[in-house]
Amino acid sequence: MAQLSVPTVDYTEYSNRQLVAIPLALLAVSLLVIGGWFVVTGAPANLGQEFTGGSELRIQDPGANANQQIINAFDVEPATIQQIPADNAYIITFPEGAVDAGDRTQLTVLREQAEAAGFEIQASSSVDPSFTSGTTALTGVAVAFLGMSLLVFIMFRSVAPSIAVIASAFSDVMLPLAMMNLLGIKLTLGTVAALLMLIGYSVDSDILLNNSILRQSGDFYESTSRAMRTGVTMTLTSIAAMSVMTAAAYLFGIQIMTAIGTVLVVGLLADLMNTYLLNVSLLRWYVNRGVKR
Repeated sequence: MAQLSVPTVDYTEYSNRQLVAIPLALLAVSLLVIGGWFVVTGAPANLGQEFTGGSELRIQDPGANANQQIINAFDVEPATIQQIPADNAYIITFPEGAVDAGDRTQLTVLREQAEAAGFEIQASSSVDPSFTSGTTALTGVAVAFLGMSLLVFIMFRSVAPSIAVIASAFSDVMLPLAMMNLLGIKLTLGTVAALLMLIGYSVDSDILLNNSILRQSGDFYESTSRAMRTGVTMTLTSIAAMSVMTAAAYLFGIQIMTAIGTVLVVGLLADLMNTYLLNVSLLRWYVNRGVKR
């Protein structure tokens, strides 16, 4: 059976500035993308229907040239048209306020237009934006991040190692969030859950590295190599599993799973870079120079 071999990195060939250059540059670009998105749209990412409100119809596949049939059937163009090949169906979404419904609900008007076009409606639903908020979801991510930061500080009782873990975890979330904007992936409850999972992944690999260097025997480079053998293997295994899931979800037209898998793959790749470049450089500075506890 083939075994995963983690190559040994000779960190002595690189200065701390060289190690942090790439992670910090990518983090800066990510923050620029997210900041620009916020200035233009008022949100750090494109918000999904759960956060903006709207209506959703699930119809049976209408046949040839389905997308054009769907567009022609309604008075307004749908926000998204998603094909579900496995169920021979299409999911159509509309933002809140897209249709002038008068005294009726938007969903009622949309159902009537779909039935008039001869579509077979399998299901329909609406989301009230007064009960959802993208800000609330991101606040949840921020609270989880702050809780993680407090836990890390309590564990290590020192500023520098804690900052190393927090900086790595922060970058692990910012990079996939920026990539979501560039790839057109919306912020939904599913992708928020993926971002929360990335915080857990990041803390796990970073604490493994910190414990190996600060609390176990051996010099800095020996301890780093020992942590990499375990941490890189775990992360690469997770990346492989998430890649397979993402590919399968894409082939079967499961949009939410494709989005979650993409966010996780990007975030896990970022975690490899941040843990073994950014975090290692900060810990090496801490071990070599010392920090008053």
